[in-house]
Amino acid sequence: MSEVKLSATTRTEFGKGAARRIRRDSKVPGVLYGHGSDPLHLTLPGHELLLALRTPNVLIALDIDGKSNELAIPKSVQRDPIKGFLEHVDLQLVTRGEKVNVEIYVHTEGDLAPGAFLLEHVLNALPVEAEATHIPESVTVSIEGLSAGDSILAKDIPLPSGTKLGVDGDTVVLQILAAQAEEAAGEESEGGTESAEA
Repeated sequence: MSEVKLSATTRTEFGKGAARRIRRDSKVPGVLYGHGSDPLHLTLPGHELLLALRTPNVLIALDIDGKSNELAIPKSVQRDPIKGFLEHVDLQLVTRGEKVNVEIYVHTEGDLAPGAFLLEHVLNALPVEAEATHIPESVTVSIEGLSAGDSILAKDIPLPSGTKLGVDGDTVVLQILAAQAEEAAGEESEGGTESAEA
């Protein structure tokens, strides 16, 4: 798991006007919370934070005002819905060795059995419990040869050492559907529309 160092400063101005001024300076307002301490309002470097957040569940080593060093993971990221720039970030305080609950992406490898099948991600991300400094970025599962009616459960996904499932093992993560059934349903509804018009 990668660790990214960022310098942050505490902020005392709040509200939309203050947030806009921070963003105009290519910075991002954020809040650091956890471990029963009062939330700490921060200003973070926009470009460096954006690069860091490209890594899922990135571990961020914060240098706050040049005085204290804290470890944190992103818990909530708000982006502008049109332009995509960062508007605000919530960071959770963590310590080395601490267990945290996060979601990790599920990647697939291999090919489905020959035929018209669709792979449905019932869960795009798998809830797990892992050590804060050893959170896996993702897990990979094979779908080789699977066909309609097959599914992959949470307990079927190999997890790295020290990582535990955060959901019931029988939770469906991936399932294979027959594509023809969906196409046929679409044709029937189209046909129904035509006959109604005629």
